[in-house]
Amino acid sequence: MRPVAFAARSLRREFRHGELATLAAALVLAVAALTAVGTLASRVESAILASAAELLGGDLGVSARREALPESFSSEAGKLGLASSRSVEFSSVVFAGENSQFSEVRAVDAAFPLRGKLVVADGSGVQSVAHAPARGQVYADHAVLTTLGASVGSALQLGGHDLSIAGEIVSAPGSSVFQFAPTLIMNLEDAESSGLLGIGSRATYRVLVAGDAAAVERYAAWAGQNLPAMARLTTVAEAQANLRSAFERGENFLRLAALLAALLAGIAVALAAQRFARRKTEEVALLRCLGASRREIVLALSLELVLLALPACLLGAALGIGMQQVAFLFASQLLGGVAPALPLAPAASAFVVGLAVLFGFALPPLLRLRDVEPMRVFRRDLQTRLRRFDALYLLPLLVGGGLILLESGSSKLAGVLAGALAAVAVATLLLSLLLLKGLRASSRRLPGALRFGLANLSRRRALTLIQVGALALSLTALNLLAVVGPSLLDRWRADLPQDTPNYFALNLQPGQKAEFEQRLAALGASNLSLLPLAAGKLVAINGKPLRASDYAEDSRAGNWIEGEVRVSWSEQLPPSNRVTAGSWLATDPPTAELSVDRGWFELFRLELGDNMTLRVGDSEVTATVTSVREIDWDSFRVNFFMMLDPAHGDPLPHSLISSFHLPPGNAALATLSRSMPNLSLIDVNSILDRVRDIISRVSSAVTWVLGFSLAAGILVLLAALAATADERRFEIALLRTLGAHGRQLTAAVLGEFAALGLLAGAVAAAGAAGTGIALARNVFRMPDYWPPAPELAGMALASALVVMLAGLAGTRRIARTPPMRVLRYGS
Repeated sequence: MRPVAFAARSLRREFRHGELATLAAALVLAVAALTAVGTLASRVESAILASAAELLGGDLGVSARREALPESFSSEAGKLGLASSRSVEFSSVVFAGENSQFSEVRAVDAAFPLRGKLVVADGSGVQSVAHAPARGQVYADHAVLTTLGASVGSALQLGGHDLSIAGEIVSAPGSSVFQFAPTLIMNLEDAESSGLLGIGSRATYRVLVAGDAAAVERYAAWAGQNLPAMARLTTVAEAQANLRSAFERGENFLRLAALLAALLAGIAVALAAQRFARRKTEEVALLRCLGASRREIVLALSLELVLLALPACLLGAALGIGMQQVAFLFASQLLGGVAPALPLAPAASAFVVGLAVLFGFALPPLLRLRDVEPMRVFRRDLQTRLRRFDALYLLPLLVGGGLILLESGSSKLAGVLAGALAAVAVATLLLSLLLLKGLRASSRRLPGALRFGLANLSRRRALTLIQVGALALSLTALNLLAVVGPSLLDRWRADLPQDTPNYFALNLQPGQKAEFEQRLAALGASNLSLLPLAAGKLVAINGKPLRASDYAEDSRAGNWIEGEVRVSWSEQLPPSNRVTAGSWLATDPPTAELSVDRGWFELFRLELGDNMTLRVGDSEVTATVTSVREIDWDSFRVNFFMMLDPAHGDPLPHSLISSFHLPPGNAALATLSRSMPNLSLIDVNSILDRVRDIISRVSSAVTWVLGFSLAAGILVLLAALAATADERRFEIALLRTLGAHGRQLTAAVLGEFAALGLLAGAVAAAGAAGTGIALARNVFRMPDYWPPAPELAGMALASALVVMLAGLAGTRRIARTPPMRVLRYGS
């Protein structure tokens, strides 16, 4: 026997039977979905990093508080062939005549910016790209100019120096979205000679580097080993967190759809391989009679799978790349810059996964052909003696688990999906066994044709369990894709309603509150949130003074301890907050109460009842932690890590901060800014527009991937219904020979498939609902999501109807085969 030649001839001959066509189609869909999602995610990630580098002003940043970084941080960058830039950020009061403004000052050297563009406008409004201002000059943003009553060309005083305003800042790399004071950019040499950076100054010193990615990684490794106390590295991955959150959630949607497509393809492969193995039994027995060894037979069957898989996986990879290219054309418009190169790794990975799915799910049924006896040629009723156990029979579980773990990109998504599918499989098995037991006890009281149809389920017990399990898993996936997925996307869109706050107002004084609210009401503002803001320092926990070295494992804690913290207070729980432990603050408690964000609670290893001491100005407040909050930071509302009770917060020196919604481009805001010169207005419309665009375009991309997944689900449904087609063909031929007419056959088939469809549909609806809730809470951060029950109930009934009609259609085709032909040649 020549295995290669035999496999090629067998593949050409048997492709028309349908099982191999099902295998090929399942592979094409799985590889296409995984290629599209993997390639799209990789390119979007690269685009985000490139955009974030422009936002940061470099490829990597090193920052330190209060003390300048050693010169070695710049010289080491030069040794590695990287460009570097130094800057200092500090707060100071700027004067112009009799007017003054508290500002955030950024002093930069001549190399600034390394990434992105510094755009300034001259006195006539003409914009141009610039570098650091020359000595004796500054760039000021619009808020500074408005408050000081200055313009381009005016003079101002900073730290005893007279400086000239050389331009108005339009955009600048390294700017934070939420600046708590207007911004001024000056020359680093001027700042160093001004006396503002002396000992004790609360300045932040930075070194930015840019260049080859491999050199940046080497520099990051060196800097990480040589960081001074209270210094930290800032990567581009941290620089655009506001958009990254939206992309990560969208990527989870895409990966979920692709994973379900791959798993459904695996189930379709397993069912088709099961039937293919049964069809090959007589042929294998004949080959054994002709002298073929078990090894040659297994090799020939494996080669047949390889010859089938290679073109199918290549076609799937090509389809996936084409689909992601269309999707990326939409996504890349959100990020700007040069489109990242097309990566080949995701397509290669999907190709390997496709082969793993094929062999993992198809090999176990085919391996059982090793045990076919030559006597089967003469006795078709001779059952194959199976080995007690073979480790290869665990391949489907191993491949399915590995696929979920590797392709999910998230341990939470992997855990939820694996747990949900395992729960559906176990529930289906138990309920199927109960159904079969109940049918044996009650089928005698049913009409003859219906009794025969339901008795078929008990007679083919093993096939029934396989069939119901496959149907339940595929229908669960289809429910997730067709009902739960769209409702999750709708819920995500609802996270950013049309009246989401698009402006922030800072530095508002308590005495201006009434006037500010009146002016906003006149402008037609909506969704107004106005909270006090007190800036201070975290001093102690439970009476123990805080030291950054006590939290060396996480630099964020040290940054808060050394830096400034902001606290607010309110009688009511803010809308985007949810208490997860303890109880909300009392209005006038005898001792101060504090509510903290869950991240802070874990970062500082707090417990309910702990005391935290804050110093605000000349006042110190020691408050008891009475509650923990989960905060929706994507809500674009004003949120705080710490909130005091109002009775102990009001006496503290504070300003007000507000968020509100106005139609973009409202010209009256300029009047508001001029009438309240201390007010700083921040426009976040551009960020909101980008996030909304991301949601819209990711939804479109998910729809494309859902098409592959739904097609894979239909393949599973067809393969599951075809699993018993051979046995049913023989039974129908026998019944027709014994005089059964079409109406009786129809009743038997409808009874059998109605029981299958109702059981699988009910388990699938419940499984999809539970999976949707788990995904919403643990993966997509939607704690208040509930799946649409009416739609899922309708899907359960529709599933039963589809299974019934598909079974009836398949049986009618079988019934047209002459009974004598079936009885003579067997099933």
